[in-house]
Amino acid sequence: PITVLRPDVDLRLLTTREDKLARFQQAGIQEVLFLAFDHALASLTPEEFVARILRDGLAVREVFVGEHFAFGKGRVGRMPDLKRLGAEAGFLVHAVPPVRVDGEVVSSSRIRLLVQAGDVRGAARCLGRWYELSGSVVPGAQRGQGLGWPTANLRLPPGRVIPADGVYATTTVWQNRSFDSVAYIGTRPTFGPGERLLEVYLLDQQVDLYGQAISVQFVERLRGDLVFETADALSARIDLDVTLARAALKAASSVAEA
Repeated sequence: PITVLRPDVDLRLLTTREDKLARFQQAGIQEVLFLAFDHALASLTPEEFVARILRDGLAVREVFVGEHFAFGKGRVGRMPDLKRLGAEAGFLVHAVPPVRVDGEVVSSSRIRLLVQAGDVRGAARCLGRWYELSGSVVPGAQRGQGLGWPTANLRLPPGRVIPADGVYATTTVWQNRSFDSVAYIGTRPTFGPGERLLEVYLLDQQVDLYGQAISVQFVERLRGDLVFETADALSARIDLDVTLARAALKAASSVAEA
């Protein structure tokens, strides 16, 4: 809705439509209907929305929505209105209480802020999974190869929420196989200004990923972006990053198994 009502807002998404559909399927949901939100839909009153969309369009029997759900032009329709209109239209309405983590309501806004701050562990606690980005591996400048740390490079997907620049312990998924990895997001300031990219180094693996589709799951932020005086200093720091990533991934695996 915000892209229609507030086109000036730079909205960044946590998941793609394809990812949502895949997760719905994993949850056992058999049918999904996407209702296009446009100015015509936004202009419907609560009564018109219930009658045209829910009753006549979908013929719903039961509706489950968050207890703070708002609908209709100007968001004037609230839960009591939906229950009343639902009863008149012949369907039941169930108010679903919000999920809370650490006493605070889980919302997309909260998760966006956590990801953008680099708190991917906090974001994962709210999501119930690791935050991830996907894309096809593109050629890079081969600097990592020259330093002894060959990386698979991804352009950052437009319109997605991107974690803060820095180095992360990650899991990389390729062809349904998972690899421990270290990822870097940034512009490589040690070598001057450049395109902001996602670079991934697979631990203990040598796989030709050029042109391949991969997903990178962010487990823990290890440090922010830094500028190094020499390439050797950068290489030494990457060696430490790898050690820290191994420990973080081992700890995360132990928690998951418990």
